[in-house]
Amino acid sequence: MLRIKSWCVGAFEVNTYLLWDDESREAMFVDPGGETERVLGFAKKNDLAVHYIVNTHGHADHIAENAIAKERTGAPLLIHAADRAMLLNPERNLSLSFGLPLASPDADRCLAQGDTIRLGCLSLSVLHTPGHSPGSICLVHDKLVMAGDTLFWRSIGRTDLPGGSMLELESSIRTKLYALPDDTIVYTGHGPTTTIGDERRENPFVRG
Repeated sequence: MLRIKSWCVGAFEVNTYLLWDDESREAMFVDPGGETERVLGFAKKNDLAVHYIVNTHGHADHIAENAIAKERTGAPLLIHAADRAMLLNPERNLSLSFGLPLASPDADRCLAQGDTIRLGCLSLSVLHTPGHSPGSICLVHDKLVMAGDTLFWRSIGRTDLPGGSMLELESSIRTKLYALPDDTIVYTGHGPTTTIGDERRENPFVRG
């Protein structure tokens, strides 16, 4: 069974996640935006081995503590190829705009639409969902989706940042996320969880 624990971290209140296979205890650290020592303390206490660090996209608030996470775990860092350059460039990851330039370690593996990430006997599928950023991704397993900043409770990711596109974001949500079953739980990059069915019916920005 896939388990999930979330923390709201950093000045931008990013949802950072630890996902793990209950049987093998293999885990994935998604969007290390802050409080990494706290997250890894939980992993250690629960005998979880972090096998992957995954960024849903390359903006500073979601990659802020990639370096700490990688140093402490030795796990490979994964991101979509279209956002890879953002890891290394404070201007492109927007940290320079806030006067706190940061650079992440480079990616060890680039993800693409249709890729899978395995945790023990479980697997998560990669959906490429551009719009908030060119390389935004979502991760799907059974009736859950890690949506990053693509889809929120009654909202959507910003498209007015460099590389953003409302047309692409709307297409990503309609053709990939709204194609999932209504009872799929959406774990968002900011704010509360929701479901695909609720957003298809009630989201004021992109209706199903």
